[in-house]
Amino acid sequence: MSSDTANRILDTAQHLIVTRGYNAFSYADIAEVVSVSKPSIHFHFATKAELVRQLLLRYRDTVQVNLAQLAAQVPDPVAQLRAYAGHWEKCIRDGTAPFCLCAMLASELLSLPSEVAAEVKLYFGDLAAWLTHTLEQGAAQGGVIVPRGAALEAESFMASAHGAMLSARVFGNADVFARIVGDAIDRLLVK
Repeated sequence: MSSDTANRILDTAQHLIVTRGYNAFSYADIAEVVSVSKPSIHFHFATKAELVRQLLLRYRDTVQVNLAQLAAQVPDPVAQLRAYAGHWEKCIRDGTAPFCLCAMLASELLSLPSEVAAEVKLYFGDLAAWLTHTLEQGAAQGGVIVPRGAALEAESFMASAHGAMLSARVFGNADVFARIVGDAIDRLLVK
């Protein structure tokens, strides 16, 4: 199996998880979309848990690279938060990534294989660390207030963003996401 096929398998798995969840897709679903046999998928990813673990490793790496690029290209911490929110708003609006892969998996955490659950937890730790650092920088520069401490404010912002994804999905409206996350950012700004 070529790496191109492996990537198409991973891409399809990601789409299926974001739209259905971990427990609602199978290798048969992937085989149909990618036009390969189930044994071909098993050749590359012996188990569904290994497939999703590999997907999460790729997802986490991509997010880390994107957040590092964002920090390098946008030095203002408030602008970084707005760009992060804007990325998700665009993805929700155009349907390219209408939901965070790890947020979807977190909703099924108790039924996930342990190696998948561990990667989901690492993703949330990585995101919380980036948000905490961003808020600490914003507070040091005087543009952000963190009355409950940067770590708690980061967790609160993360919960608001992922909850806003749920609300946008329920109402079928990206504007809902934008309003909720915009308010979460506004509450962090020095007035």
